[in-house]
Amino acid sequence: MKFFHIADVHLGAAPDVGCSWSTERKDEIWDTFRKLISKVKAEKIDLLLIAGDLFHGQPLVRELKEVNYLFTTIPDTKVVLIAGNHDFLKIDSHYQTFPWAENVLGLWSKDWSRVYLEDLDTYIYGLSYYSREIEEPLYQYIKPDTLRPEAVHILLGHGGDAKHIPLQPGALVDEGFDYVALGHIHKPEELIHNRAAYAGALEPIDRNDIGKHGFIRGKIEDGDVKIEFVPFAQGEYVVLDIPVDTQTTQTSLGELIRETIEEENRKDAIWKIHLVGKRAADMEFRTELYMGYGKIIQIEDFTKPDYDLEELKEQYKGSLIEEYIHAFEDAPKLPVNEKALEYGLWAMLETKG
Repeated sequence: MKFFHIADVHLGAAPDVGCSWSTERKDEIWDTFRKLISKVKAEKIDLLLIAGDLFHGQPLVRELKEVNYLFTTIPDTKVVLIAGNHDFLKIDSHYQTFPWAENVLGLWSKDWSRVYLEDLDTYIYGLSYYSREIEEPLYQYIKPDTLRPEAVHILLGHGGDAKHIPLQPGALVDEGFDYVALGHIHKPEELIHNRAAYAGALEPIDRNDIGKHGFIRGKIEDGDVKIEFVPFAQGEYVVLDIPVDTQTTQTSLGELIRETIEEENRKDAIWKIHLVGKRAADMEFRTELYMGYGKIIQIEDFTKPDYDLEELKEQYKGSLIEEYIHAFEDAPKLPVNEKALEYGLWAMLETKG
């Protein structure tokens, strides 16, 4: 049996609101999902698992019609899905009343349920969210059918943190599940080799979704499970370190950022820029000036002022500044102390100026 495991598609989401490319990213999320369905068809996948948050919010009927049409284009693939904490089942949710295609099965109960796929001799277990948060570890109550150990048993889940169904994947595998297909955490991660994994978001949804995104391709044969992560997203949030030194000026920094982005030549990248190194002690960078130099979502200044502490002690001998520097000389070399020294000196030197 060949399967795809996806999660956290978030159809309808508009990442990076306020940025010129936000609408483009919203369209890319839909486009990537359409391409995923085409790939399901091309590879003749038997089972498509959707581990929650197919939609970013409550789906509209017209959105369900669009998704259902796509599912009709893969009639030989069984599609099994659950509702996550974003598209949870409100009382008036269209999920449950929508006339889904014959190959689509939703596990819509707030208590666990299962479906049996006879052609694949496979049981899929799971439940759907009926609220944004569920703190109870509900998956620990789900047990695979011990009367049919020769069948394939898959748990389809969404959660894994304190507010969203805490879980222990090792315990679930020990219960007898052949594979645990998880959603909610946007970073793809294989928790137990070939047995339990987060697919991650199909496309990155916000600036914190760093790194590659896509889906999991799997195969189960004679009780043996093999999975692999497949990068598939059209966009990627990329951290870019820009080195700064004491000679860097406001203008030269802007030129460096622009040149570096051009050299990287990545049309898929949305940049999170980190300024690193030591700047001149009297230099403050106005990072907002560089936001239009490409698809830049964020610029963070991690530089440190290049203070000559011995020179400052001599220059301000007998002053509060000298006492302040002395106070940190015997303090533990911790980042918080370094920051306190830096900010304190900056404030006092500005006052002196």
